[in-house]
Amino acid sequence: MASKVVDLRSDTVTKPSDAMRAAMAAAVVDDDVVGVDPTAQQFQEEMAALMGKEAALFVPSGTMGNLISVLVHCDVRGSEVILGDDSHIHVYENGGISTIGGVHPKTVRNNPDGTMDIDKIVAAIRHPDLHYPTTRLICLENTHGNCGGKCLSVEYIDKVGEIAKNHDLKLHIDGARIFNASVALGVPVDRLVKAADSVSVCLSKGLGAPVGSVIVGSKAFIDKARILRKTLGGGMRQVGVLCAAAQVAVRDTLGKLEDDHRKAKALAEGLKKIKHITVDPASVETNMVFFDITNPRISPDNLCQVLEQHNVLAMPASSKSIRFVLHYQISDSDVQYALTSVEKAIEELLK
Repeated sequence: MASKVVDLRSDTVTKPSDAMRAAMAAAVVDDDVVGVDPTAQQFQEEMAALMGKEAALFVPSGTMGNLISVLVHCDVRGSEVILGDDSHIHVYENGGISTIGGVHPKTVRNNPDGTMDIDKIVAAIRHPDLHYPTTRLICLENTHGNCGGKCLSVEYIDKVGEIAKNHDLKLHIDGARIFNASVALGVPVDRLVKAADSVSVCLSKGLGAPVGSVIVGSKAFIDKARILRKTLGGGMRQVGVLCAAAQVAVRDTLGKLEDDHRKAKALAEGLKKIKHITVDPASVETNMVFFDITNPRISPDNLCQVLEQHNVLAMPASSKSIRFVLHYQISDSDVQYALTSVEKAIEELLK
């Protein structure tokens, strides 16, 4: 039995480092709802500069950040947003853009690499008409979670941004793992999102902060976003306590993302050698590994249950696949232990 749990369920499971906890304890705070928390102000300014945008706003979650962004851009009920059919906003955010914002989703099929075909995006655009909602926004996701953590290239994002501009639309990027994409592509993050009118950035995934996301955009966009954050219950008063941890996460963890990608590739290479599993290591671009189980006697649910008995935590991704997600608190020895545990778990299930 491992001396600790090797948690590969997600990069959201990281625990705050000692440096983050110390920063939280020492944070100078005030009331952020009225805009006077100095630590929150400093962090937001730093994130805006890092992302190449005018302003930023700390929000409790990526889901709220995406919802606020869509509602700012689609401020007329009955607006329509073009987004991927397998995107996080469409699949995993409780239909908030529709139920809360009155925004209609127009889905375009996501390709295996996370993109949507350019011609299909153009074909989906609808201008004011008596019978249809009016398209006002296009949403991309980078990296694309359901597509295996694939990176959207800067060339692709620029093309979609040009389409949005030519049709008087806005472009929002769900950048929950945008720094993973930046590192993997070797493109500075501000250049990667240059074409976007707004970006949501998760701080509590690969960066390892305990709570929160930021949204970035123009000053006018953030002014409206601040009002919506209050409306949705996201104003959190002395939020500098959380921003202090996020500052440390950005400072200390950005440089570790490349190592997460290396370990994910090593994990995939190891899984490829195990019987009854298929995986394509070449498909691993960032910190996610998806692998299929080929033996009908083994289900993802059962394999995850047996892995848990070995102190390895994972989540099924489908009826035949499992997802492992790497983060900076997973070591090289943890990767090797996970591989050994998968092999043993398969043997146990086939007995």
